[in-house]
Amino acid sequence: MSPFPSKIVTAASTGVAVATASAFSLYLPTLFTRQHQDTDMKLWAAIPALLALSACGGDQPPADPAVDYAANAARWVDEEFQPSTLSRDEQLAELAWFTKAAAPFRHLEISVVSEALTTHAYESEVLAQAFAEITGLQVTHDLIQEGDVIEKLQTQMQSGQNVYDAYVNDSDLIGTHSRYGYVVPLSDFMAGEGAAVTSPTLDVDDFIGKSFTTGPDGKLYQLPDQQFANLYWFRYDWFQREDLRARFQEAYGYELGVPVNWSAYEDIAEFFSETVKTIDGEPVYGHMDYGKKDPSLGWRFTDAWLSMAGAGDVGIPNGKPVDEWGIRVAGCQPVGASVSRGGAANSPAAVFALRKYMEWLKRFAPPEAQGMTFSEAGPVPAQGRIAQQIFWYTTFTADMIEPGLPVVHEDGSPKWRMAPSPRGPYWESGMKLGYQDAGSWTLLKSTPLERRQAAWLYAQFVVSKTVSLKKTLVGLTPIRESDLNSDAMTDAAPRLGGLVEFYRSPARVAWTPTGTNVPDYPKLAQLWWPNVANAVSGAVSPQEAMDTLAREQDEVLARLERIGIQGDCGPKLNPEANPEEWLSKPGAPKPRLDNEKPRGRTVPYDQLIKAWREGRAA
Repeated sequence: MSPFPSKIVTAASTGVAVATASAFSLYLPTLFTRQHQDTDMKLWAAIPALLALSACGGDQPPADPAVDYAANAARWVDEEFQPSTLSRDEQLAELAWFTKAAAPFRHLEISVVSEALTTHAYESEVLAQAFAEITGLQVTHDLIQEGDVIEKLQTQMQSGQNVYDAYVNDSDLIGTHSRYGYVVPLSDFMAGEGAAVTSPTLDVDDFIGKSFTTGPDGKLYQLPDQQFANLYWFRYDWFQREDLRARFQEAYGYELGVPVNWSAYEDIAEFFSETVKTIDGEPVYGHMDYGKKDPSLGWRFTDAWLSMAGAGDVGIPNGKPVDEWGIRVAGCQPVGASVSRGGAANSPAAVFALRKYMEWLKRFAPPEAQGMTFSEAGPVPAQGRIAQQIFWYTTFTADMIEPGLPVVHEDGSPKWRMAPSPRGPYWESGMKLGYQDAGSWTLLKSTPLERRQAAWLYAQFVVSKTVSLKKTLVGLTPIRESDLNSDAMTDAAPRLGGLVEFYRSPARVAWTPTGTNVPDYPKLAQLWWPNVANAVSGAVSPQEAMDTLAREQDEVLARLERIGIQGDCGPKLNPEANPEEWLSKPGAPKPRLDNEKPRGRTVPYDQLIKAWREGRAA
């Protein structure tokens, strides 16, 4: 990372630096007094040219004399953009670069879209206004449901008509974006048509999710804007009660603690739902989930439930050759989802995962959970009746620390904690262990270049180091390593229930989004929820549901193969074979285990946190 401010621009293709006089003079005192550990020699060598350019004023278009953009930037830095990992001078320098870079686009009003999360609401309501006042470039940042974001994205890709100038959509679509050719590879854009509007302090290597947004060709296709993981959540206060610990030890023969495997999770669920039953006169449950026939039921599975059971292969960020969707690839070509083609979507491990989901939902969760969607079930643990949840999104953290909630102490500290997801009996060391959402900025080729460049400026602004730490503290969806290692995050850690410790630990790499094995996320994702719902309703067995799902995924892959528009990484189905041939080979698909419920294993939470703080996975 260069220690120089964003106002000093190094063109990627030529290495030539340009700057405004005000930009350089603002940073000059700091430049020669601070000790920088990572000095960019190209920029040092460019100082004479920068001074000469400062003298002549460069090619900066005339600014609106009625607007003092520098004063606006200073006000935002002082009143809103604190804390930051940058010094005040560095923040002002970075913002001055945005002011200059945006000048040619002030006649535009750009529009971008993202799903309705707390992080994106902060961008829409606060950062868009700040960007306009600092740059003069107006932005409309729409917030809609996640499914609607995908629909708008598909509409623009298929019609070629510009709907939005930029999208924040999940990196789950990386396999789609890298194959169809509709999306602008950011690696190419930053070195070419977007070089002049790419901030030199963007620091792509600082983004903890950049591997999630990199295609099979090694190119960066999306820029992470927010991230949250899917972890285990539990009532730390209940798990510490000596009376409950003694009763659990007597019943199960091991300590009540963070479950390492699904067997322990099931024992703890049974203990609270069927043995403890009530605490302080209120009914309690050992599990929470949702089961209504709804598209969100598909997320419950595609967000890595099968990998948690152990259905795929070893590999980070995703299993190779078989991933958590049960799709096998040969090189970068998907070759099948059915066991008969070498996939694992209907393998014994996948069927086990569906069966356990159904069993726990019906046996241990509140009765109303079966009729809930994702959004309806999300707030339930905060109501104080749930002992644990195996599938809990950290994006709910901000909603779980509100003063006055039954799960928050009077001093504001949480009664709950988050911990690594327990793993199923088919899981092996080196596999991904859970899901991580990475909503990421995506540019489409159908967006006119000028509008794309302007939108790219806004996208970089809302993830810039000037604002990213404050945004992280608001939405609790960290994206930068530098923010995670800041004193501000250390100070916030005690009230966040393990979020900071998790993201600082090496364990986080095992929680990843959908990867590149999935060649068309929208077409394949829509197959999951109807099939899961059929099993939940009892219309079909878990095996029948997964057989149908695997066959339908193969049919989509076959259609994509026939159309042939995905290039060298498009599907090429394996011929069908006897499933036993594949089940007898190493790796996924894996044969059925004789014992799918080994002895439960737990670990004390405080021991786990100590390991994380020391930089160990566990």
